[in-house]
Amino acid sequence: MSDSTAPGSIWHRLEPLLPTVRKPARYVGGEDNIVVKDHACTDSRWLLVYPDAYEIGQPNQGIQILYEVLNERGRTVAERAFAPWPDMEAVMREHGLPLFSLENHLPLRSFDVVGFSLAAEVGYTNLLNCLDLGGLALRAADRADDDPLVIIGGHAAFNPEPLAPFVDIAVAGDGEEFVLELDELIGALRRDADGRVSRRELLARASEVDGAYAPASYEPRYTDDGRLAGTFPARSGVPYRVPKRTVSDLDKWPYPSKQLVPLTETVHERYAVEIFRGCTRGCRFCQAGMITRPVRERSKETVKAMVAHGLANTGLNEVGLLSLSSADHSEILGMCGELADTYEGTATSLSLPSTRVDAFNVELADELIRNGRRTGLTFAPEAGSERMRRVINKMVTEADMLRTAETAFANGWRHIKLYFMIGLPTERDEDVLAIADLGLKVLAIGREYGRRNKVTVSVGGFVPKPHTPFQWCAQDRPEELQRKLDLIKSRVASDRNLNLRYHDPEPGAIEGLLARGDRRVADAIERVFVLGARFDGWDEHYDHGRWLQACADTGVDLAWYCHRERGEDEAMAWDHIDSGLERDWLWGDLQDAVREKPLDDCRWIPCYDCGVCPGLGLEHQNNFDGAAAGAGTTTVPAGRTRLPLHAGQS
Repeated sequence: MSDSTAPGSIWHRLEPLLPTVRKPARYVGGEDNIVVKDHACTDSRWLLVYPDAYEIGQPNQGIQILYEVLNERGRTVAERAFAPWPDMEAVMREHGLPLFSLENHLPLRSFDVVGFSLAAEVGYTNLLNCLDLGGLALRAADRADDDPLVIIGGHAAFNPEPLAPFVDIAVAGDGEEFVLELDELIGALRRDADGRVSRRELLARASEVDGAYAPASYEPRYTDDGRLAGTFPARSGVPYRVPKRTVSDLDKWPYPSKQLVPLTETVHERYAVEIFRGCTRGCRFCQAGMITRPVRERSKETVKAMVAHGLANTGLNEVGLLSLSSADHSEILGMCGELADTYEGTATSLSLPSTRVDAFNVELADELIRNGRRTGLTFAPEAGSERMRRVINKMVTEADMLRTAETAFANGWRHIKLYFMIGLPTERDEDVLAIADLGLKVLAIGREYGRRNKVTVSVGGFVPKPHTPFQWCAQDRPEELQRKLDLIKSRVASDRNLNLRYHDPEPGAIEGLLARGDRRVADAIERVFVLGARFDGWDEHYDHGRWLQACADTGVDLAWYCHRERGEDEAMAWDHIDSGLERDWLWGDLQDAVREKPLDDCRWIPCYDCGVCPGLGLEHQNNFDGAAAGAGTTTVPAGRTRLPLHAGQS
């Protein structure tokens, strides 16, 4: 349990107020596997913050891994905090309570580093709220010398510029090695200075850690017409481009092994094992697949050991085998079969949350469930027409989808969910209508195997993201997305058994602004926070009019950032963040998209020279034989992870 007697703890002030808010369990701590340390016996103190509600952030893999990695060090302490729900924020402001950690209920300013994990842009206003509640100035330049460093990581850190004035350090890529290197530096500085280290000195030294981007050390420059000319070093000794961090051997990082078990309901209640990181399928819309290259697998034996230890340490009875496309693991068949054998007849269930659209995945799901209850399967064709799927490089044919549906329904599955996007580059109305048609065809197959079988079609608006081939593309305006949604609704109106789900298109425009904005967008983020924006990812809290007002008040042109095509040579706000992908390769892939030319997975065909492997010291060497397509090999230096081969190869 948390230590309510720790020096500086606000628990005695917080506890009497908890009955006045919804879900007080969000704020008490005390979960199984929580780590509580005496700060007086530590050299470095971290507060890991997920800027969303506890039930969303607590299961986050990044927070769980870094929490365990840091707390394994004897003289390091890592604690957690989450964005307080509006009712709790009101109570905290009324009673003068600062943002606090769950472990010791210590104020944010008790820590050396406050690290935010940003999985998506919708958390930006919550980040500012956490800083404000914690007693920090919103702008890094205005903070006191004894204030903690503010660091961001996660997928959104691959374009840190909209948050640049508010943060001290951004790190793109994998965090495991980075946080330990930074922690070593902080601990040494504090020991050498008897615990007293200025924020300025800490920031100067932290900037030297490989992969650390310090926005204050860079300055954006603009052309006469208002376009960004680039973001450049403002002092000597600063790299022109800051590389992402990449963990090469995941077997050396078998975390989390003691996953925190919540006391209240969360969005995922399972022991999660990341079976591989990265993806080379090359979906052109997918930022996650692009920025996490290359693929790095955990071995089957490591995964099995993690599952055994994780279940023993948590008492959970569900295991999720996670990745961007779990069925692509080169040992997936043996891994699933052996895990299913191990836990057959127990209360433990196994799942592959992210899978391709093919019958192979239905067979895998059947293998994992064995004699369990088959309820629903989820697939993401992403586009309704085969032409559109060639554009986005989602190589799934309609025949694949229908064959998969038939296999699933024939084997006892009762519900199939299909995810699609609208607003994709080159999209036509017939591509949009094809979404409805494909959903209806899958439903017709389902009815052949049972009149209660269901199909859900979920449709979202496409948002172009940095470091993808579509980063140059215009984003559809909300009214155009609404028109396309109306086309789909009209097509499926005659069949009420198809469940159509969709979101309001307006928040996507703000997501696009934050995803591809430059440093000038920070003014709008700060203004909308002052106007009251919180929890922008929640429909009940999002206010589009408030965002439009903030943009108008700060002179930020939403249409200019989101709804125009960008030229090949136009500088991007994220050009100085090196994801490993060559800009020329991304532009070439965009031209292939316009030509409707798909690309196969580079793990088993000749290398496309995207730039990632050489940048990491890896040599991707394919021995491609037209008579044995897919027989690729990779050669890597000693100590590096071998890029995986296709399932079934040796």
